[in-house]
This record gives sequence, C-alpha cells and structure tokens, in this order.
Amino acid sequence: MSEPEKQKSWSDRLFGGFRKTSERLSENLTSVVGTARLDDATLDDVEDALIMSDLGPSAARRIRERLSDKRFGLEISERELKEAVAEEIAEILRPVAKPLEITAFPRPQVILVIGVNGSGKTTTIAKLAHLFQEDDYGVMLAAGDTFRAAAIGQLATWAERIDVPIIRGPEGGDPASIVFDAVKAATDKGTDALIVDTAGRLQNKRELMDELAKIRRVLGRLNPEAPHDVVLVLDATNGQNALSQIDVFKEVAGVTGLIMTKLDGTARGGVLVAAAEQYGLPIHAIGVGEKIDDLRPFDPDLVARVIAGVA
Repeated sequence: MSEPEKQKSWSDRLFGGFRKTSERLSENLTSVVGTARLDDATLDDVEDALIMSDLGPSAARRIRERLSDKRFGLEISERELKEAVAEEIAEILRPVAKPLEITAFPRPQVILVIGVNGSGKTTTIAKLAHLFQEDDYGVMLAAGDTFRAAAIGQLATWAERIDVPIIRGPEGGDPASIVFDAVKAATDKGTDALIVDTAGRLQNKRELMDELAKIRRVLGRLNPEAPHDVVLVLDATNGQNALSQIDVFKEVAGVTGLIMTKLDGTARGGVLVAAAEQYGLPIHAIGVGEKIDDLRPFDPDLVARVIAGVA
C-alpha cells in the first residue's frame, strides 16, 4: 500500500473508530444550534455539550471562551459551529502531539510501558514495536510484568508474531533482573529500542512504586539516561477515570508521555482532549482496533476534526 493510501486507510479507520464519540458530540451540539445566534445562553449550552462529550470542564470552558471572543452575537450554522469547535480542539491538541522518536545515544532507547491491567498495554507494546520496525529500527522486548504468567505468555506470542527478540523470566521473578538482562542484551546487539512491559497492578501503590524504583536503579547502573521514556497506556473506554490513572502513575512512575487505546469501542474519545488540557503530557500515539497496524502517531488536526464530526 502506498503512503497516501495508508494515510487514507488510517483516516477512514479513525473516523470509524471515533464514530460513537463524534455522534455523541454532534447530538449534543445539534440541540444547541436551533437558537442560531451565539449569545451567552447558547455558549452555555455549547459548554455543557462539550462536558457531556467527555472533553472535561477545563477544555469546555476554554473552547467556550474562544468561541465567545471570535463569534459572540453572530449567527452560526451547525456546520460552522462544528468547524469552530474542531479548530479549538486542535489548538488544545497540537502542543501535545509528539511522536515517540528513537534518539538515544548510545543505544538502546529504553521505553518503560506502564498501565493498569486490561488497558491494552501488552498489545500496545507489540504495535509500538511494529511501528518502529516500519521505520527500520531494531527492537527488543522485555517481559517485566512477572506478576502474571498470562502477561509473559501474551508478550512472547506477540514477539514471535512480529519477529522480535524477547527477554523473559519465570512468573514471580524479579522484574529488575529481567530488565538488567534485557538492557545488556540490547546494548550488546546494538538494538535501537528496548520496550519494557511492567506490572499493571495499582492495588498496592507502594509495592508498584518500589518495584519501578528498583528497575530505575538497575537501569541507571547500565545506562544513566535510562529509562528514556515512561509511557502510560490508557483505555479510552474508561472516560474520566482514565484521568485519575494519569494522576496515580505520574506520582508512582514519572510518566513522560501517553498512548490512548480502544478509541474505536467508546463514545468517550473526548477524554483525549481532557487529558491534553489538564496534563499537557505528550500524546505519542492512539489505537483504534486490534490489528497490528491499528496504532499510529497522534495527528492533532485530524483527530480534532474526527471528534467534532467534520468530514
């Protein structure tokens, strides 16, 4: 498939994936535009519509104020309102759109991937590895979630499927020692990127914090710059609850960037905007499906138009 065809295919999947989100926002906005003129009452309704679509109070207020500054008192059609909302959403998203780039020297670039169980973390690691492979980078995986045998097995299956080496140990093994072995192996091979799976349990924050601190200490002995990235995988179907996960993992793990998954299964894709507005953390990529190429770098303008339902 050529690059333009790939991009069109991704755009189509994105529109399909965000359909529930854009339909929800469209329904909420359509009920507003009967008044036609952008006065205070209409702007209040727009703000409410955005909040009900999971964009969050802060982003909704910001968009309301921008619309008021630019168009107060003017007549506005439904199409014009959606276009205006799309532009304001894009303004929020553009500063956080940052692809995950391999820049570490010496290699490898060590990427810790964190997230609660069920967020799509393990599958996302495989998709991220595939993205790097497409750019001709060498990739290695480390099965650092030793808490669950299923996590080790699932990651190993993906590693075999996409043909990348994996460093793994027994269930209940010491994650830090696995990460140590993986960094040594990746360094010896000159691998470009080492992606490390980590435990997703949050029931005992102290235990998880201690485990991640130990991994960081071990990494520091081998490569003082590592980990270069700490990427939090979020499940969009959790809506506003995804934001509380950012709070916890920022405290526990020092998150440097986000990947949002399962945007195709939810009407709550607006939480992407809420996360950008509230935290300002880089959003590296988004996922809209189960296939290996259903994770792509985050395009803020395209996503803004998709959320607002502007074809």
